[in-house]
Amino acid sequence: MKMWVQTIRAVLGSLALAFATLGIAQAEDAGAQPMSPADQLPPDQEVSETAIELAGWILASRDAHGYPFAIIDKETAQILVFGADGRLRGAAPGLFGSARGDHTAPGVAGLALSAIPGRDRTTPAGRFVGGYGPSVDAGPVLWVDYESAVSIHPIAMVPRERRAERLASPTPDDNRITHGCINVSPEFYERIIQPTFARGGVFYILPDRDTIAETFPDFAQSRTARRASN
Repeated sequence: MKMWVQTIRAVLGSLALAFATLGIAQAEDAGAQPMSPADQLPPDQEVSETAIELAGWILASRDAHGYPFAIIDKETAQILVFGADGRLRGAAPGLFGSARGDHTAPGVAGLALSAIPGRDRTTPAGRFVGGYGPSVDAGPVLWVDYESAVSIHPIAMVPRERRAERLASPTPDDNRITHGCINVSPEFYERIIQPTFARGGVFYILPDRDTIAETFPDFAQSRTARRASN
């Protein structure tokens, strides 16, 4: 538990610095949470500078338009969840598509999971506006991108795939196992994901092959300009 607290404090401290640099009015509130955010990240695992800078830009530009949002980093296998007020609500490891790539192959959404070719089992990168909606066989699902059938849901208990063990491992090296959807622990889903995105939200998925400029051009331009002025 002590290491979890240290991780969250490090994230909040880095975000507060980013907010101050960007001149965000909420900067002072970033480190003064009314309740402790949930942290399921492995001990000593750091949050990428890109994810922290993206969070600051989202708040500064109001890109989420007042909705809660999540930053999903495939390279570090992390999910950072923020409320509509911009406060960090939780951080956790996630499982992602077994194939590297930032785009969804045409027609994949209409295939049964077992019929999706291995090369097409990707988690797409980009900015997505999603929310809960119906599914064919699983009831209401939190769709990140309905068109490509990518959702966030608790891990499936398939013993041979060891998904719980993969989430708990200290590195992101074994977190690529799904058909494209994003998996989190049942506890994090119920405590953080479900209530935060009950009315929808915005999901920012960082690329693992495309550049940041290709995926988030406005953010990339802002970051370049800010770095040039420092």
